[in-house]
Amino acid sequence: MTAIETVTATPLGGPSLPQERRLVTSIPGPRSHELLARKAAAVAAGVGHTAPIEAVAAGGGVIVDADGNSLIDLGSGIAVTSLGNAHPKVVEAVQAQVAQFTHTCFMVSPYESYVAVAEALNRITPGDHVKKSALFNSGAEAVENAIKIARKHTKKQAVVAFDHGYHGRTNLTMALTAKAMPYKSGFGPFASEIYRAPLSYPYRDGLTGPEAAKKAISIIEKQVGADNLAAVIIEPIQGEGGFIVPADGFLNAIVDWCRANDVVFIADEIQTGFARTGAMFASDRFGIVPDLITTAKGIAGGLPLAAVTGRAEIMDAAHTGGLGGTYGGNPIACAAALAAIEAFETEGLIERANEVGEILVGRLRDLQAQDPRIGDVRGHGAMIAAEFVDSTTGEPDAALTSAVAKACIAQGVIVLTCGTYGNVIRFLPPLTIPDALLHEGIDVVAAALAAA
Repeated sequence: MTAIETVTATPLGGPSLPQERRLVTSIPGPRSHELLARKAAAVAAGVGHTAPIEAVAAGGGVIVDADGNSLIDLGSGIAVTSLGNAHPKVVEAVQAQVAQFTHTCFMVSPYESYVAVAEALNRITPGDHVKKSALFNSGAEAVENAIKIARKHTKKQAVVAFDHGYHGRTNLTMALTAKAMPYKSGFGPFASEIYRAPLSYPYRDGLTGPEAAKKAISIIEKQVGADNLAAVIIEPIQGEGGFIVPADGFLNAIVDWCRANDVVFIADEIQTGFARTGAMFASDRFGIVPDLITTAKGIAGGLPLAAVTGRAEIMDAAHTGGLGGTYGGNPIACAAALAAIEAFETEGLIERANEVGEILVGRLRDLQAQDPRIGDVRGHGAMIAAEFVDSTTGEPDAALTSAVAKACIAQGVIVLTCGTYGNVIRFLPPLTIPDALLHEGIDVVAAALAAA
């Protein structure tokens, strides 16, 4: 019997899966134990996992494992399956494309779907200026290419990233990423001409947006200099850094400074993009228009695709052949992206993200009022975080955070941790999760916190 056959008589995936938390065995169950043993023997030790299960089906707000357990998914594969797994439009588009052709390499013989994805991104990303796009495989690859484009356009080399930022695991993007463990430790030396500025972190710095921006700009001017600076890159809401939402006015002031100093402003919207924050892009929520925007994760309903989109005059700076990649803009992923973008635009998912956020924030703030170990609740849309602290000192409490997350998974609710200090639980449910299932997931989190 195969792993998929161990699931009871339900559909194999997609939104028709029963939307329920169901524990048939302990987590992990015997079939999952078998896979984890094989993983330990065959997969490099550096590739970790959060939930110790063998996933065999997923859809709506659940993931089903090989032992028949159904877990509530509050992570969406790290903000990837925002549509819910196996969305019917994505499945149909992928199946049709697989039957037509799987690859030609766009740089060898172009195809319409790549162009159509670029056209869609040019249309839906912030700003009404003329834009162009280039497609890649992963978020880190998009960030690297955005830096390349900015350097070519400005003929300058330095790049500024921000405290707590995360931009990837390749050499250049590790240099941009702030957190050492597990992303950077022992992997250097890193790319040069990368500098770091302080972020607006209202819960911990107590500064207004303009005050925090003034501090950051002063450091940039003194330690780098605008004449040397090609680009500033920032996540409008930080992801791995702890879902940090900058104070109002911070991003606007940084954008204004970049415009005045011939510095390319790059918004890394890899985690915040595609309805996740209750707007198509988080930049829209803050009223900013990036020069370049990087996207991935939610772009294609679970298939690997990424993009850089931006002002045409900047995007065209790279010489012919300077951008690309064998698999960049793969036709199957492009078909999935076109279906996903259509769903985001026509199925009320932006509105749904805000509904999910209202539930999460309301429930978490009720918990916060009862438990001082929740120091902060923040975020927008279906991208919400709770920061856990020592109730006496206010210092980050990573041990408590880890204990709560592990207890949730053991009880059939997948949650993800993040934060520079490892003390944040982030909530990234699929936008298709039913309200009842979302409430049940939060109930489990509350019980885990009470028991910790």
